[in-house]
Amino acid sequence: MNPDRHARTMLPIPDRRSPGLTTYDAKDPATAFAPIEPLLPPAGAPNVLIVLLDDVGFGASSAFGGPCATPNAEKLAGGGLKFNRFHTTALCAPTRQAMLTGRNHHSVGMGSITETATSAPGNSSLRPNTKAPLAMTLKLNGYSTAQFGKCHEVPVWQSSPLGPFDAWPSGGGGFETFYGFIGGENNQWEPALYEGTTAVEPPATAEEGYHLTEDLADHAISWIRTQKALMPDKPFFVYFAPGATHAPHHVPVEWADKYKGRFADGWDAQRERTFEQQKALGVIPADAELTPRHDEIPAWDEMPDELKPVLERQMEVYAGFLEHTDHHVGRVIDAIDDLGVLGDTIVYYIIGDNGASAEGTINGAFNEMANFNGMAALETPEFMLSKMDEFGTPYSYNHYAVGWAWAMDTPFQWTKQVASHWGGTRNGAIVHWPNGIAENGGLRSQFTHCIDVAPTILEAAGLPEPTMVNGVQQSPMEGTSMLYAFNEADAAERHDLQYFEMFGNRGVYHRGWSAVTKHRTPWVMTGGALVAFDDDVWELYDGSVDYSQAQDLSAQHPERLHELQRLWLIEAVKYNVLPLDDRTADRLNPDIAGRPTLVKGTSQLLFPGMGRLSENSVVSIKNKSFTVTAELDIPSGGAQGVIIAQGGRFGGWTLFVDDGVLKFVYNVLGIHHFATTSGSRLPEGAHQVRMEFVYDGGGLAKGGDVTLRCDGEAVGTGRVEATQPLVFSADETTDVGYESGTPVSEDYTPQGSRFTGKIHWVRIDTGDDDHDHLVDANERLRVAMARQ
Repeated sequence: MNPDRHARTMLPIPDRRSPGLTTYDAKDPATAFAPIEPLLPPAGAPNVLIVLLDDVGFGASSAFGGPCATPNAEKLAGGGLKFNRFHTTALCAPTRQAMLTGRNHHSVGMGSITETATSAPGNSSLRPNTKAPLAMTLKLNGYSTAQFGKCHEVPVWQSSPLGPFDAWPSGGGGFETFYGFIGGENNQWEPALYEGTTAVEPPATAEEGYHLTEDLADHAISWIRTQKALMPDKPFFVYFAPGATHAPHHVPVEWADKYKGRFADGWDAQRERTFEQQKALGVIPADAELTPRHDEIPAWDEMPDELKPVLERQMEVYAGFLEHTDHHVGRVIDAIDDLGVLGDTIVYYIIGDNGASAEGTINGAFNEMANFNGMAALETPEFMLSKMDEFGTPYSYNHYAVGWAWAMDTPFQWTKQVASHWGGTRNGAIVHWPNGIAENGGLRSQFTHCIDVAPTILEAAGLPEPTMVNGVQQSPMEGTSMLYAFNEADAAERHDLQYFEMFGNRGVYHRGWSAVTKHRTPWVMTGGALVAFDDDVWELYDGSVDYSQAQDLSAQHPERLHELQRLWLIEAVKYNVLPLDDRTADRLNPDIAGRPTLVKGTSQLLFPGMGRLSENSVVSIKNKSFTVTAELDIPSGGAQGVIIAQGGRFGGWTLFVDDGVLKFVYNVLGIHHFATTSGSRLPEGAHQVRMEFVYDGGGLAKGGDVTLRCDGEAVGTGRVEATQPLVFSADETTDVGYESGTPVSEDYTPQGSRFTGKIHWVRIDTGDDDHDHLVDANERLRVAMARQ
């Protein structure tokens, strides 16, 4: 084998020209130059496919004993390895940034999700440039790179259409191609999509059969085929990260209906069934114990009888969603196989970026945003029953109940967000690589972690960790390559120390033992009393004989517990975990959290055609008075369409014209719609229209009075009885002159929402306001035009 001619520790690899004879005439027989060779990784470097599912617990997929059929995961495991002690961080964005960099989540600024970032280094959501992502390293070594699906690593103040794009996949993330969405979740029927850094619309509608997971698989398959057709000598790195199965649980009804009646006996019985199946499959030890249900999680028999049909349907929809996702993952894998390169492709199929999500409340949710706004009480059992047939459809934004999340984390305690216990952090992982793994259907039980994926891929590709990337010296990766275990089932584990922390829930693993403390409960988003960190009760488990953390040994071994507590603190200091921060909903407010905001001040001037503006790209109008003013030209015959809309079907507000009549609609969670309508049609010609909302005050989520004006004259009044205090949507945006995504008001559809007159500008003002601001807006517009 020829030695590698590149010095790959410095990236980009410096160009080096060999000295030699330079001739005067190119026709001189002595003229000779080395051939131009494309940059390639070392010979034998494999293709790489990482599949990362979202919010799937260890006990959900059939590959690990769960009730949701995942035949493609089973098939892949049958030709490769299952890792039954693979760990994540307990939350999505932290797991993703950790996996993509090979560093602990606080080391790369992702102590929690981007929406709750603070100014603390470990929670800033800013990846230091000393920790380049794996995709960048592979690209600079000659790989073709592409990502399809979810990117939750962009700081929220950088998520507007103008970036900056340093943290976007195809910006500074190292992916040459990106097709997917930015943020924590997306509507599977009507997603907000990007191709690279350009906003694009889905190629079809839900009515035409569109679904995001299928679309992502289509794009991935097309890209892989094109890459192998045009660059067969170059290996690829594909990161396939569907939004599934994060809420909202959206799936074609026929997939959900496959599970009708399967969950009628509830989550306690389901845990028992899953536990027995896990033992039968051998994915957990024969002596493993099923951990008991905590008092905070109700028993199935304690749930109201009238709600149980809804609860059943929630789980049927989720199970269909996971099977549907596995089906499309299988299409991507089959496409690689059809090209004849699956044998030389490392496939990581990681079934969940954390434990199953318990963010859907005790009763589940028709619209999960209700709980994120502290308004879950609006979804009464009667309301849920009336909406049961809509679960999973484009008319829901649904989530399942806490009990189902607990069942999907069998045999462990707790769920997503609880980084202390394996229910939050242990996920089934499958590795398939026929040319590099001799055993088919093997099981590996070494402790592994998502930060181990990047060093594993580099070692398999024969690539060193770079010491310099784009002129910046790099810090070492903090993960440990898993390659040693691929062909040695009994090899001693090499990753023997790992801390965990999320919202104050914390733990540490060291050489088989784990010390853990649960600090807060995931589904309690607002309110609830929290004890001081020093008063948290720690537990101790011996993983060498207690796979599921079922037997607390803290009373028997207090010295070992204290030793591990000190070790957690040492690791926490080393990796920027401190200061501990157990706030959740409070940190949605950037003023409280201390992170930057894109929009400064109390007003914002917008122009027609601006769109796909995330909630963090628009001045906040929550829990305060605000006005919306627009200068319009109304054509003869009247105007129609949206002037401005924020949010969508499941929460938001819009100012629009319907058959010439000015209207304002405030939509609370898709449950209550408060409409104010002008008493007459807008006259032809140039006019200023204005909506004034006067907040009642006295706390969060209160209502207020609405006045509509045309050229300063009141033309309509109304009342909004309640508002959303924290967030309108995780995926819907603000658009001027049209509306993308789902409609705030059912008086129009997004396809028919484009304004038919002319909008010169739209201005949002918050707090105290007067009519002089209208003059300011005109003046600012004239100044802007004069500068062009």
